[in-house]
Amino acid sequence: MSRTAKYDAAAEGWSDEQYADSASYLRHRAELVVALGPRLEPGDTVLDLACGDAGLAEPLLAAGLRYGGVDLSGPMVDAARARLGDRGTVDEADVNEFTPPEPAQATTCFRAIYYARDRRAFFRRVASYTEKKLVFDLNPRQYRIEDVRADLEAAGFDRFDLRPFFSPQRVALPGPIAAALRAVENSGPLARFALRYRFSYMVAASRE
Repeated sequence: MSRTAKYDAAAEGWSDEQYADSASYLRHRAELVVALGPRLEPGDTVLDLACGDAGLAEPLLAAGLRYGGVDLSGPMVDAARARLGDRGTVDEADVNEFTPPEPAQATTCFRAIYYARDRRAFFRRVASYTEKKLVFDLNPRQYRIEDVRADLEAAGFDRFDLRPFFSPQRVALPGPIAAALRAVENSGPLARFALRYRFSYMVAASRE
C-alpha cells in the first residue's frame, strides 16, 4: 500500500470531514498564521506543506495573501487545484524534498510535522526558501518543546513564538463558547494546564 493511500481515498471533501466546523477552525488557524511571530502583510506568499485539499487557502486568500500548496497525494492535489482554480498553485511532491521556484514569505506545515524524515534537515530545507517565518502545530504530549526548538535553532531560526491553539477539531461549538475558549489561549498557567491533556501549540519560527 502506498504512503498516501488513506489520503487518496479521502481527498473528496477532506476539510469538511476532518473538522466539525471547518470554516471556523481554519479561519482561526489562518489568523495565527498571519499574526504569530513576524506579521504577514497583504501580498505575501504562504507555502502550505502537506496542504491536503487546500482548505486553509480560503481564509489566507481572504486576508490578501498569495497561496501555494504542496502535497504527496495526487487526489489531494487534484482536490486542491479544483478548489483554488487560478487563485493559487499546488505541486505534487514530498515535503522532505520540495523546494519552490521562488522564496515564500511564510511556510506552514499543519498536522504533518511527523512526516519529516529528519526533522533538523527538514527545518534547514524550509529555512532555505522561507523569508519571514515557518508556522506549524506541535503536540506537547508527543514532542518535547525543547527538542524541537533546538532543531529550529540549528536550522537558523533564532526566534521562537509559541501560542496555544484551542479550536477543537471534532466538535462544533456555539460562537460564544468558541470565543471564550480562544480567549483562554492567552491565559498562561491555565492554558499550559489544558495542554497537558488536549490541544496543541502553534509555533512560529523566524530569524531576528
